[in-house]
Amino acid sequence: MTVTDNSNESPEVSVGTEVSLGSRDKNPNFKWYVVHTYSMFEEKAKRSLLDRVRLNKMESKFGEIIVPKMAQETVLKSGKKKKVERNAFPGYIIVEMEMTEETNHLVRETPKITGFVGNARAPRPISDQEVLRLTSPETIKEQVKQQASTQSFEKGETVKVIDGAFTNFDGVVEAVQAEKMKLRILVSIFGRETPVELDYGQVQKLS
Repeated sequence: MTVTDNSNESPEVSVGTEVSLGSRDKNPNFKWYVVHTYSMFEEKAKRSLLDRVRLNKMESKFGEIIVPKMAQETVLKSGKKKKVERNAFPGYIIVEMEMTEETNHLVRETPKITGFVGNARAPRPISDQEVLRLTSPETIKEQVKQQASTQSFEKGETVKVIDGAFTNFDGVVEAVQAEKMKLRILVSIFGRETPVELDYGQVQKLS
């Protein structure tokens, strides 16, 4: 496949923009890896990696190279609002690639890159879902919301909290507001039951 550099276009990924994972079809060995870079040099690291891929004729071994971005609204002195793109995770880029000894070495020896996150020799790939969570959290929230809309809960039912301050706590449903897709559950904290209001998407039924 051909590696493309979109540096002169708008930033690759913004909050609310779904990441294209279609290149996986062209090379079944492609997986996603998180790569550590010097902070504030993410774009330069990406360009350097693209150049080295081309120079070493390894285009077929690499897919997308993403510098995660997020949109922030800034108020100018004139009072007007302007959206500004900022790095969502300074010091990191996400690389889609076929992991071999050669490609591993090429990435680690690229200027402005310090290595893979985790085990340098055998880094752990991340899933497509993790890529979406890192680059497009709004997409994940929308997916959870859509899944939650098909669920129903009953008073007295036991659930597990999967999002928010009480993540991994179990609780008992005390009240259901189906029209608002909200629950009030009782969570046991230090032996004391504490009522917590959560959205459907923040809990999971216990089977």
